[in-house]
This record gives sequence, C-alpha cells and structure tokens, in this order.
Amino acid sequence: MKMIQMRVQELLNEKKKTRYWLVKQMQTTYKTVNKICDNTLTGLQLDTIEKLCSILNCQPNDLFKISNQ
Repeated sequence: MKMIQMRVQELLNEKKKTRYWLVKQMQTTYKTVNKICDNTLTGLQLDTIEKLCSILNCQPNDLFKISNQ
C-alpha cells in the first residue's frame, strides 16, 4: 500500500537544523513539530505547507514522498 510521508526531518538533517529551530521559526509547539517530523499528523493545512516551504526554502514537492508500506 502506498502512502504519502513528509520529508521534513530529512530536510532538517540536510540543512543541519534542529526540531527546536523549526519550532521557533514556525512559532508553534514542539508537539506539533514532532508530529510533522515523525509523520504522525492526520491532517495538514495549506498555510502550514506554505510556512514550511518558506522556512525550509523548498517547494511543496520537496516536503513529501510516496512510500510503499
């Protein structure tokens, strides 16, 4: 079964940034960033995608991957 997964943790690793840094940039909670990085979100709003793209300097396509699980 194919599923969409977020690549935020991978992008943070590539940029040598921490989850704490992302919390501060997004002005959100550590719990929210953990859910994003651990792929445990059940929904994602477009404004959050926009914010992540702006902070991580990437395109929406860079945030996601399709996994065969």
